Order: sequence, then C-alpha cells, then structure tokens
Amino acid sequence: MAKIAKIEVKENNPLNALQIFFKALLEQDKIDALMVPQHLPMKNVVMPTLVTNPDKLNGTDPLAPVFPINAAKVVSKLTRRPTGSRVAVVLRPCEIRAFIELVKLKQGSVEDVVLVGMDCLGTYSNVNYPRFAGDNGTEATLRFYQNMLSGKGAACEDFDLSPACKACEHPIAENADLEIGILGVDMNDHLILKANTTKAEELLDNLGGLSRTEEPAGRKQAIESLVARRIAYRDKMFEETSEATSDLNKLTAYLANCVNCYNCRVACPVCYCKECVFVTDVFDHEPSQYLRWAKWKGILKLPTDTVFYHITRLAHMSTACIGCGQCSNACPNNIPVMEIFRTVASYTQRAFAYEAGRSLEEKPPLSVFREAEFPEVTGGKN
Repeated sequence: MAKIAKIEVKENNPLNALQIFFKALLEQDKIDALMVPQHLPMKNVVMPTLVTNPDKLNGTDPLAPVFPINAAKVVSKLTRRPTGSRVAVVLRPCEIRAFIELVKLKQGSVEDVVLVGMDCLGTYSNVNYPRFAGDNGTEATLRFYQNMLSGKGAACEDFDLSPACKACEHPIAENADLEIGILGVDMNDHLILKANTTKAEELLDNLGGLSRTEEPAGRKQAIESLVARRIAYRDKMFEETSEATSDLNKLTAYLANCVNCYNCRVACPVCYCKECVFVTDVFDHEPSQYLRWAKWKGILKLPTDTVFYHITRLAHMSTACIGCGQCSNACPNNIPVMEIFRTVASYTQRAFAYEAGRSLEEKPPLSVFREAEFPEVTGGKN
C-alpha cells in the first residue's frame, strides 16, 4: 500500500506550504536539483526553472493555471545522458505522460529523475493567462483554486480553460513517483503526498515533520466526478471534429488558415525528430513547379503542402499524442490542431489497444512484432 503523508497548510496559503516542502526536498542529500514552475519577474511569466539553491524557490507556483511549454521536452534534455546527479521534476499529468513516451522512444531516462506529479484542474491558454493573472500571479493562482474547488469554475473569469484541459481525462498523475494530491482535499488545511515508488518512499522517510495520513474519504468521488465531465466534453469534441474533417474538402477547409509556421511541430512534446522532412529539400520546390501546379489547376493556394504536412504528422505521431494541447497553444491562427490530433489519436491508439503515456512497460505501436495482429485485415486468426 502506498505511503501517504500530509503537507500542512498555514494561513490558507497552499503555495507557501509547497515552497516549504520543495525547499526541504532540495535540502536533503538525495536530491541535487529541482525543476519546478516559478513566477519570473519579466511580465509575471511562469516557466520551468532548474534550481539548486533552496533560497531561490520563493517564486515557486506549480499550481498556476498555465504551462507555456510541455516541460517533458526539457526533462528529456536533462536526462538523455547520465549526469551522476538526481533531479526531482515537478510536472502536470500530461507532461509526465509525454515524458514516458519520450523515454520509450529513447529520448530520455527515468534512472536519475524523480517524477513529482500534481493534480491538475486545468489551465488557461498562453493568451488568456496574463489577462487572468494581472499583476499578481500568486493571488491569481489562489483565486483560481477557490473558484474551481468551490464549484464556480474557470469560466467565471470571462474566459474558460483551454479545450485540451476540458477534454483531459487524466487529471491525476498516477504514474508519478511522488503524487501531490489536491482533489477531494481541504487545501486550506493540508495537501497530501502519495509515494507510488520505492524511491519516493525513501524521500518521504528522509523528510522530517510530515505526518502520515490516509486517502481522504471524498477524493475518489471528486476525481470520478471531474473525469466524467471531461470525458463527456471529450466525446462531444471527437464527434464534432470527426464530422468537421470527414472528407478532403472539409479537412482542407478545417486547415485553411495554416501558414506552414510549424509551431505545432516545435511545441509538440513527442515530436522529437532532429530533422523534419518538411524543412528539407524535399519540400523546397523549384519555382517552375509552382507555376506548373497553377497552370494545371488554374489557381494555387499558397503556401502549399499545408494539408499534407498535418496528415504526415498525424501518421507519424498520433500513436504518441497525449493531448496536452500545446499544438493549439502555439498556433498563431487559432486552428483547432489539438482537436484533430486527439480525435485521430483516439482511433489509432484504440486500434493498437495502446494509450500514450500510460506505462513504461507498454511498447509503442509498430515497434514490436505481434503475430496475428489485425486479423480483420490480414485474414489470419487471433
């Protein structure tokens, strides 16, 4: 049975309690560095920071309802080669699931990292978060959780959570080493720490001042209620997106605003290729080619290859899509990229009985040979 402890909260300030906990974590000799989101002085931005000095944790805010990047890519860079140091990384559930996919794709390692996961109630887009936070991001974070846990919801601020968060059925970081629980917990009194692995148990045992506790009685119900709402939103999104992209003409219209900026590729945490075919000579067409296409059709939309680009990405990595929504977050023209990627991923992952980021033990589709796979296509027997 997993060990569970309390982080005591004083003066109704869970952020201050988390800062004290993270300082204690970094001060013990088993952790050499801590990666955690912090408020930075420039425009009150919240970004991942790598901290080795406990006194530099005063701006820590892993509860801020924003994540400008999926930090799985950063953790991949920190762990893809041995350093001889152990780093604790504080991540949202979708970031942990993305990192798990990257580890399976040989782009990172779990050997010297401790995954610290937070319950996630959702985030605003990169555009809406500064409007929400104003000049005091810390107060805004506390207001966000009061709104969410009291039942008011995020939309009471005149703008809602990002669609990716509203459709995310994984608000709990079950595959973290150390899980920080919020749902079903009185945040003004305490937070819970759940050690899911041996190395997390060792960390808890070394930390003083933490009293043991049990899973809160209302936590399971709170999680199930939130997941049910998100699944309902997700399924409606799948239905609407499938209809909006059901043939080539509709798909072309859906992606009509694409300008080939490739921001979605850069922002995607599991799009890891060092060289992309779309930035090679393959798609560096000769001037005469454009003229031939224009003469053949009479009119040619520019830039070209936009639909082909998205179809290629879907074919390449829909099996690894974890639905974080950073593709839509990065799109300058507000194309609902996340919606189509999650929708297609739901089909491809279901076909392989696979769920991206669920487990390190599951081999990625197409990476192993399975005899008699897809008998409805091959004509073989199960």
